[in-house]
Amino acid sequence: MNCMRDVLLAGLLGLAGTRGGAAAEQALIDAAKQEGVVAWYTTQIVDQFARPAAEAFERKYGIKVDFTRNDPGAIVLRVTGEAKAGRVRADVFDSAPVVTALKTAGLAVKWLPDSARRLDPKFIDADGYWTATNIYVLTPAFNTDIVKKGSEPKTRDDLLDPKWKGRMAWNSQIPTAGAAGFAGLVLTDLGEEKGRAYLRRLATQNIAPLAVAARQVVDQMIAGEYAIALQIFNNHPVISAARGAPADFIPMNPAFEYASVVALAKGGPHPNAARLFVDFLVSPEGQALYRDADYMPVDASIPTRNRSLRPDGVNFRSIWFTPEKIEENAPKWTRTFDEFFR
Repeated sequence: MNCMRDVLLAGLLGLAGTRGGAAAEQALIDAAKQEGVVAWYTTQIVDQFARPAAEAFERKYGIKVDFTRNDPGAIVLRVTGEAKAGRVRADVFDSAPVVTALKTAGLAVKWLPDSARRLDPKFIDADGYWTATNIYVLTPAFNTDIVKKGSEPKTRDDLLDPKWKGRMAWNSQIPTAGAAGFAGLVLTDLGEEKGRAYLRRLATQNIAPLAVAARQVVDQMIAGEYAIALQIFNNHPVISAARGAPADFIPMNPAFEYASVVALAKGGPHPNAARLFVDFLVSPEGQALYRDADYMPVDASIPTRNRSLRPDGVNFRSIWFTPEKIEENAPKWTRTFDEFFR
């Protein structure tokens, strides 16, 4: 089955690359410059990545990137609403929940950039709609001023210790980077019966449900409002710690690993600029931007600056979730969270 998938991917990428080499690439650049702008609906943090990436693309091509940052659910609602109104404004959108939902709704374009040829096949949609840009690993984190290093919970069972009761927080809205994703990880790892038994015990710990962005859960932990943040992007506390914040992540096994993916909007007003921008994000130059922002590139030749962030499969293990698996299971994970924690 994997062999068949690889053959399909090779065919899709072959179609993507039959544009006449350098001449066709220049033709795309010229057409994109004629459009002059690309509208990017993104879940990436503005100062950490969205703005630097937009500025780098503008410097390279002279094409303005008009980016709008929001959480996945808000982006899906906005794109869907604009499409129904016949006023499509987005050219490019990202994140696994966004792309899979809009792909299912028929609001994404089947297209793969030439830059995707060198990537591991798991980072390319077999249907030809999306390409991964960066890897996310979700783990707990802790405030190092409140919790002495070495005394932090190291396993999921450690989270059940009464001393953490009322001292933990997580996002209550986002299906992956939050409570529902944590529930999904537990069910996937332990199975239905044992997973539900664990979640039932965890529910007695009075974990604070925060209706904020995933990054803000970490910020509130750093501010001392909570000792531990659950199911957070593990690069966020590392970024904050480099700036002097009392934060670190916990390489708790197994972690939840998935990728942010990017796709083109159907009917977007700047299709050529959109293609050029996606190709830029996946190119070695674009992947270096993710590395420099302390994100994890999907390009294996561009390693993460902090090597500890990425599971090694031995001491730090993870479970890989495809965008489609997340979309398929997110409703169940949300129902499970509601059952035990609402």
